[in-house]
Amino acid sequence: MSRIGKKPIDLPKGVEMAVNGRTVTVKGKLGQLTYTLDPRVSVEVKEGKAQLTRADDARQSRALHGLARALLSNMARGVAEGFSRTLLIEGVGYRVAAKGKGLEFSLGYSHPVTMDPPEGIKFTVVKPTELKIEGPDKRLVGQVAADIRKLKEPEPYKGKGIRYAEETIRRKAGKAAAK
Repeated sequence: MSRIGKKPIDLPKGVEMAVNGRTVTVKGKLGQLTYTLDPRVSVEVKEGKAQLTRADDARQSRALHGLARALLSNMARGVAEGFSRTLLIEGVGYRVAAKGKGLEFSLGYSHPVTMDPPEGIKFTVVKPTELKIEGPDKRLVGQVAADIRKLKEPEPYKGKGIRYAEETIRRKAGKAAAK
């Protein structure tokens, strides 16, 4: 039995989960998210809890059971509280500025790099070198953060670039240390 899949999902206060065929819709104060279940997994919602079951004990079914439970749990938490990632920008002249709803980055290129938020994502520029990405969809928040980090990945010699706040960059000594 999947240890993750058999745990019930406690729905936070103000969150509604509705099942219509294989489509699960989760509504809360931060928005609405939908997920389409695999036919081998089913969900039942009762008294503020959601319980997932699977059709058989095949390896793929067990994997999908735990995956669906984790995704639905993240959706319930996301529409209630939301998720966020913080990015730090390091380097001389590297900075970010808010332009309307979008962002404008100065990353040492000959031109500024602009980015507009996808639906449901909110950008907050805390400082010119610190950016916060918020939204109800954990996967989308992580994907947008990864896309922004990819604009200028941190390099190992001086640490310049865009990195996650909790990330540590392993530094290399450089050619001066070879003597």
